Amino acid sequence: MPLTRRAKQGLAAALAAGSALTAFAAAAPAQAGTAAGTSSAGTSVEGSPVTCTSHRPGLADRLERDIAASLHGHGKASALALYDRTTDTSCAFRADTAFDSASVVKVTILGALLRQVADANRHLTSREVDLTTAMITKSDNAATNALWHQIGHDGIQHFLNLAGMRDTVPGPKGTWGRTQITAGDQVKLLRLLTSDNSVLGTRSRSYALRLMNRVVPDQRWGTPAGAPGTATVHVKNGWLSRSTNGWRVHSVGVFTGGGHDYGMAVLSHDNRTMENGVATVERAARAINRDLNLPKAS
Repeated sequence: MPLTRRAKQGLAAALAAGSALTAFAAAAPAQAGTAAGTSSAGTSVEGSPVTCTSHRPGLADRLERDIAASLHGHGKASALALYDRTTDTSCAFRADTAFDSASVVKVTILGALLRQVADANRHLTSREVDLTTAMITKSDNAATNALWHQIGHDGIQHFLNLAGMRDTVPGPKGTWGRTQITAGDQVKLLRLLTSDNSVLGTRSRSYALRLMNRVVPDQRWGTPAGAPGTATVHVKNGWLSRSTNGWRVHSVGVFTGGGHDYGMAVLSHDNRTMENGVATVERAARAINRDLNLPKAS
């Protein structure tokens, strides 16, 4: 879909942010009589399978088909993972493939800081509140750089170990935007932010989600595309252009409230322009948001 005038203005601002960042640098169709959660080989996109499982009859098959259609032509340069607790649904497409993180790593940095604060049995300082707010709501690179160095490699890695994000590799020599991430690990992080766990306490999770809900309007593209109006949307996007693999454009989001409890990560590279990448991510997001929110069959 064409971007709105406001979104185009946001993309222009994002190009400048991307340049700064570079410098820092399936299930079987659920049918009557089929056991819930049964999985099959899934539907392929350019040789890679989309695999889904679901306890809602027919949903896994629909998601596989629609995700595959949405990524047609970009299947070798994208990845996706999602969960929906209300229907016990999950999907994966190249979910263990590594991508340069761009700014979606900022949620991981926030998680690592919140874990350090909890371990020290203290509250965030006013400086840390200012930095984390700028980092998440405005995707501010200078704030991210300050927090990345404050937390340190060991602090980031400690959080990754606790979170079970074993495929995530912090960027070399302070280049946080080149952290290697996977869609699967990003969904692990989103699950942590939206459920009781021993890694992040209630206060930390609420703080992170509140910031993701307050992302500035021009950066609310990506996974929120097609989201139901009854859901509370929490999002963080990333964009980065390099000489190899073109534009990296990623989006992670969780959707809560109003009976919703799901999240997704959509990653892409080899985009000719940032706008092309946004379109790729949003095609997949619209398909997922639509399918997860179809009325139940009577």
